[in-house]
Amino acid sequence: MKTLAILGTSSSAGKSWVATALCAWLRGQGVRVAPCKPQNMSNNACATFDGGEMARSQAVQAEACGLLPTAEMNPILLKPSGGVGAQLVLRGRAQGHQAARDYYRDFDRLWRVVADTLDGWRTRCDVLLLEGAGSPVELNLMARDLVNLRPVRHLDGRWLLVGDIDRGGIYAQLAGTWQLLPPEDRARGLGAIVNKFRGDLSLFPDPQTWLAPHAPGLPVLGTLPFRADLQPEEEDGLGAADEDRGSGDTLAWVRLPHAANLTDCQPWWGDTGVRVRWTADAGELAAARAIVLPGTKNTVADLHWLHRTGLAEVIVAAARRGTLVLGVCGGYQMLGESVSDPAGVAGDAGEVAGLGLLPVVTEFHAEKIVRQVEVECAGRRWSAYEIHMGRTTPTAPCEPLQTVTDASGPRPEGVRVGNVWGTYLHGWFEAPELRQRVATAAGFTAYHPHPVPWADQRQTLYKQMAAHLAAHVNLDSVRRYLEL
Repeated sequence: MKTLAILGTSSSAGKSWVATALCAWLRGQGVRVAPCKPQNMSNNACATFDGGEMARSQAVQAEACGLLPTAEMNPILLKPSGGVGAQLVLRGRAQGHQAARDYYRDFDRLWRVVADTLDGWRTRCDVLLLEGAGSPVELNLMARDLVNLRPVRHLDGRWLLVGDIDRGGIYAQLAGTWQLLPPEDRARGLGAIVNKFRGDLSLFPDPQTWLAPHAPGLPVLGTLPFRADLQPEEEDGLGAADEDRGSGDTLAWVRLPHAANLTDCQPWWGDTGVRVRWTADAGELAAARAIVLPGTKNTVADLHWLHRTGLAEVIVAAARRGTLVLGVCGGYQMLGESVSDPAGVAGDAGEVAGLGLLPVVTEFHAEKIVRQVEVECAGRRWSAYEIHMGRTTPTAPCEPLQTVTDASGPRPEGVRVGNVWGTYLHGWFEAPELRQRVATAAGFTAYHPHPVPWADQRQTLYKQMAAHLAAHVNLDSVRRYLEL
């Protein structure tokens, strides 16, 4: 097995994009490639087929490789939950919350988890494509960095460095990173990629000429023009440009302070006649045709926030006027009568009144539910998943939103009371037929869903990303190392 790592000059340099594109490109070359990010910090997670939990960005990379996502692609996941620290997920299983200081004290044990996971890939693929985090040369963190240089050394791999020209200072990014790398790690470099270029590429003809005196031995392999239409998912959910997309009737997503799994909104982006707007503005919520309360990593805190800001009253008033109100996971919990987390197992501890729009109550438990399910709508079947520690039970007879199928067979899921719907399912909007049903219930006036299911759209996107990468980056050094 060969190992290739995608390192970045900073957070948001585009490591995830390049890693995903390389996964798709290598798959197209007939290579058995698998992704792995040893440690990720993100509240955008998904369920694996075996009931584990992993970051969405590695699940996307797995799709680009033609693989089912597994927790070995992201053995350590940290899910921030505000002032209480982060939930630690090891090999797909939640371990409870801990502060950053306690996490670093456990470094040796955590590195053994990473090393064992990396070793487990040696006979399972031809190329393991690693993704780093932040910068590999944070001097105060390098001795306890689990995700950048240490895994490359462990597997005797090579790396590519990605810099972000959009934020400025590209030469300082690349040269500074190179200068701070230990000599033995510099020797593993195959080159650098200038990412997110906007404008006339002819105005940036030869970056190598300018970089060479300051980073000898670091060749610039190419410059990637930014393509807004080739963005699968941001690692942290959404980029700034994704807060307001499309035109038509407004589908307003409430911008909760601890919102999680923000990518649930993405299947709507290819549709026409709908504006997908993330907002915490009372006027925008009141004027929307439909309101979505998304998932959250801290339901109690975000529910308090809704009451404190007055948005709870705005959402309740909209529902009583007939506006379609949808709750997904934590948002579903908020639509009920109360939410109780006495031990703080999922964020802030306490009990808080819900919005009272659904006859259900939610209580949190230490054991986390993580599972995939099959959903059906108008003859279309697709996969969705649940990740939650809350248990939601009805306080009065109510209609389930749908029937789903999991490992135990068919069962009712969610609750519907008129124009208020609640579900625990992430990925629920992926079928065009389901989005059409939502749009019809909301009264959208000129809505047309993209006819291709979201999963199929993603596969086309990965191929286009691979072609874009190969058109603008000289991959000869990668070919030589991988013996392609």
